[in-house]
Parts: sequence; structure tokens; C-alpha cells
Amino acid sequence: MRYALSFPLLALVGTTIAAPTQELEARQFGGGSGSSTRNDVKNNAPCKPLTVIFARGTSEAGNVGSVAGPPFFKALDSALPNQVNVQGVDYAATWNGAFSGGDAAGSRTMASLVGQCPNTQIVLSGYSQGGQLVHNAAKTLSTDLTAKISSVVIFGDPYNGQAVGSVPASKVDEICAPGDNICSRGGTGGGSPGNGGSGHLSYGSYATPAAAFVKSKFTPAT
Repeated sequence: MRYALSFPLLALVGTTIAAPTQELEARQFGGGSGSSTRNDVKNNAPCKPLTVIFARGTSEAGNVGSVAGPPFFKALDSALPNQVNVQGVDYAATWNGAFSGGDAAGSRTMASLVGQCPNTQIVLSGYSQGGQLVHNAAKTLSTDLTAKISSVVIFGDPYNGQAVGSVPASKVDEICAPGDNICSRGGTGGGSPGNGGSGHLSYGSYATPAAAFVKSKFTPAT
């Protein structure tokens, strides 16, 4: 039940409530590389074979943040050169949204972006509250739109271990770092209130294996 998430979400408050220091801390743990805003789809960039739709965590800057998103995109560009567009999800990313199970408007926005490039393969991805948006958006997708999803990558997911809509589990990479009290018992009422732990800021160091997973699920056009 959703109220069982209160403990891991309280832990998240302890990790990121000091928003001005978050980007510095992210850099110390391998994040903070690249722009915190990506609008390849909204800026009408030509559609590429793969489109990443990414939702940032609570209180992060821009629309992709700094902890997990930019390092992940950099790794993807190395793994799949000139084949990837990135679109961040514009949403409020407030604590109210996190405590309510993921911002509702942001979840709808994420779902609406899936069909923007008809012939692209989609990666749904998010960090922290952004992971909640991934779950919420995926539940609303039609069978045809779900079929466009080649992979799902979620970093520090409060719903860790739960299905992502009707996306097959083989396409889902849930990355939960050691010491991350947000995702260690995601969706089951676990976690340690008061501090998310350094693990919740460490996801920049998981960018390369995350990109490798996406590449393994991507089917190049023939």
C-alpha cells in the first residue's frame, strides 16, 4: 500500500533536503556531469533510433537533474554514438509529489512523451521520485505504446521490486546502490528515516553498466 512508503521517503528527505549542496555531493559520488536540462524532443531535434525519457529526483535542478541523469546520458552517447536523444520530464519535483507517490502531472507528462517520435525505441528512466513517475506513467500506456519501450532504467527507486506497468521484467534494470535507504526496501515500508545515506547520491558511478543494459536491449534498425 502506498502509505507504506513513508519510511523510505522520509529517508529521502534527509538526503536531499539541502538542495544547494546536492550537486556538489553528486560530483563527489560520480554525478554532476553535463547539463541539468535536456529537451531534444521539445526542441524538435530529428528523431533518433533511441529516445531516453528521464525524470529527475525531488528538488533537483532543470528537468534531468545532476545525480544520475547526465552521467547516464554521457555513457549512452559513448555506447551508442549519434543514436540517442534525451528528453527530460518537466514537473515540479516537490516533496508533496514524492509523498503522494510521485507527482501526478509529471507522471502524465512522462506518458505523453512516449509517442512523440513514432519510429524510435524508448527508454523510460528516472531517479528517486523520478522512478515513481516511471512506474505511474508505464501503468497508463496502451499495449502499442508499451511495445515501443526497449528498456527501463531506474536509479534509487522508492518502488524498487514492483512491476513497471506491463513492461516485461527482462527489460527493466532497477539499480539500488549499497547504502541507499530509499530503495533498499522500496515499496515495502523499509528504509531508515532521517537519512537516505550516501548511496542515494552515488548513481553517477553506475552510468556505464546502466548504458550497457540499454544497449543490450536496443535493436538497431536494419
